[in-house]
Amino acid sequence: MKSILLIIHLLVAMGMISLILLQSSRGGLGSAFGGAEGYRTKRGAERIVFTMTIVFAVLFLISSVTTFLVR
Repeated sequence: MKSILLIIHLLVAMGMISLILLQSSRGGLGSAFGGAEGYRTKRGAERIVFTMTIVFAVLFLISSVTTFLVR
C-alpha cells in the first residue's frame, strides 16, 4: 500500500514540476518593481496550465499528507 502511495506521490510531483516549467516566465515578481507590461488576463492554454497547476498542487498536498499518515 505504501509503495503505491509513493508512486502516486512521485507522479503527481513530476506532473506539477512539468506544469510549472510550462508556465510563462513573464509577469513574476519582476513586474512588481517597474515592469513595462501592465496587468493582463490569462487566456486559452495559459489558463488551463494555471488551473492544472493548482489542481496538481492540491493533489500533491493530499498525497504528501496521506503518505505521511500511512505507515
